[in-house]
Amino acid sequence: MTELFGKKLKALRTSKKISQKEFGKLFGVAESTIGMYERDERRPDFELLNKFADYFKVSTDYLLGRTDTKESTTKDDEAEFQAFINDPELQVWYRELPKSDEEELRKLRMIWEMIKNEKK
Repeated sequence: MTELFGKKLKALRTSKKISQKEFGKLFGVAESTIGMYERDERRPDFELLNKFADYFKVSTDYLLGRTDTKESTTKDDEAEFQAFINDPELQVWYRELPKSDEEELRKLRMIWEMIKNEKK
């Protein structure tokens, strides 16, 4: 994790007008631990990182400083993606999808996100 994590966590927390103590209580973490996260003196485990991202409705990549885009994939996005890949009219070009590896599926999801964003 980069030193951006603490800054982003603090900015998100303060934007919700919630104290370190209140925020810590939500996740079963001490106020001092939240302070250490925000000062980049300590790192949350993956489970807690995911919970923070869900709470703020941002991606873990945003929290980690890997992107400046706050958006995260939601259940609606997932349902829309599943409808897209299961469309019978599209089976011609993705007949091989079940044989695809994780990298190919990741690329397909990125293409879908680009298509979706063009509609907006």
